[in-house]
Amino acid sequence: MSLRQIGHLIGEGNQPQKIKHHLLQLEKNGLIKINRLEKEIARTRPGTQANSKLISLPILGSANCGPAMIYAEQNIEGYLTISGKLLSKKKDVFAIKTSGYSMNKANINGENIEDGDYAVVDSKYRNVKNGDYVLSVIDGVANIKRYFNDKENKRIILLSESSASFSPIFIHYDDLDGYLINGKVIQVIKRPKTPWSKFKKFVYK
Repeated sequence: MSLRQIGHLIGEGNQPQKIKHHLLQLEKNGLIKINRLEKEIARTRPGTQANSKLISLPILGSANCGPAMIYAEQNIEGYLTISGKLLSKKKDVFAIKTSGYSMNKANINGENIEDGDYAVVDSKYRNVKNGDYVLSVIDGVANIKRYFNDKENKRIILLSESSASFSPIFIHYDDLDGYLINGKVIQVIKRPKTPWSKFKKFVYK
C-alpha cells in the first residue's frame, strides 16, 4: 500500500509525510520491521528490537519523588532501549522517568533513585507488601514511595527515603477510591553521570 492509502485507512489520507514519519518511528523503536525490497511491513515481537537483543521499554510519563505533583500519564512518551541482560525482568514492565530527590536514600537492588533516573515498574505486581517501593497514583498524580499498610490505624503510609526531610503521605482507608498502585519498582536505571559535552569530546576526539 502507498503512504496515502495507509493514511486513508486512519483518516490521514492527505498527510503521506506524516504517515512516513510515524512508520519510521515505529521501526526505530523496534515495533515493526520494514522490508523495503519486498515492500512489506511486519509487526515485531512486543518489547524486542528487530534482529536485536535490545529491548524497548515504553516510558509512561514521569513520577515525582517528592510531594505528589506530577500528573500521571498513560500515554507512551518514548522508549528506553536497553540490553535484555541489564533487566531483572523483561515482560510486563515499563519505565518511568523520575523527578525529585525524596528517594535518594532508597535501596532497590543496591541502587537509589535520583532525579532523572528511570524506574522499571512491574505492572503485574499487585500483592503489595510492607516495605515495597511502589508507583502510586493519588487523585491522578503519580509518585514513587515506600509502602506501608498501617492496619491498626486504618491507613496507608507512603514514606520518602531521602537525605532531606520529606513528610510522609497518609491515606485513610475511606479515601482509597482516589488511590491506585500501578506496580512495584523492581529496578533503577541510573542516568549517565558524565556531562554530555565531555562525552562528545571523548567520542569525537
